[in-house]
Amino acid sequence: LVSGDDVDGLGAIIRGILKKLLTTRSLCLSAIIAALYAALTLLLAPISYGNIQCRVSEAFTVLPMVLPQSIPGLFVGCLIANIFSPTPSIWDIVFGSLTTLIAACGTYALRKKPILAAACPIVANGVIVGLMLALLYGLPVALTMGEVAIGELGAVFLGMVLLTVLKSRVDFNKISKM
Repeated sequence: LVSGDDVDGLGAIIRGILKKLLTTRSLCLSAIIAALYAALTLLLAPISYGNIQCRVSEAFTVLPMVLPQSIPGLFVGCLIANIFSPTPSIWDIVFGSLTTLIAACGTYALRKKPILAAACPIVANGVIVGLMLALLYGLPVALTMGEVAIGELGAVFLGMVLLTVLKSRVDFNKISKM
């Protein structure tokens, strides 16, 4: 079971992470990522929404492996993109955005195992967004989950390729300073 020391230790970890994420530098990085995510999603709106979708902006979901500041940026960017969706839905605004947050946290938590980290957005979006779309639009659940997961796989694959190229040219530790 959980002891008081475990809870205190977890609280200290969370406070430490929040302190690092609330610096001016970190907030600026998060804002840039949020803006890029939202802009790319809205620019490519015809393929960014619906049960058969490929949000190219989801390529950014691999960033938590190297930039923890991307976690709030991805959440806010997704929230903005969902608010300005061609067919906004409170369900997508809330659950779609929370799915991105869950996926980003999972990606960060598994950052030392890149394949598992990259699987987080695919699984989270496939299951949560796929289920949400199936229930909202009366679509077959398994098929819709699969369609969303396949679109996410394409975006994450693109993100992994770009991240691999960037890692050889960019010092993410210097950018992150965490």
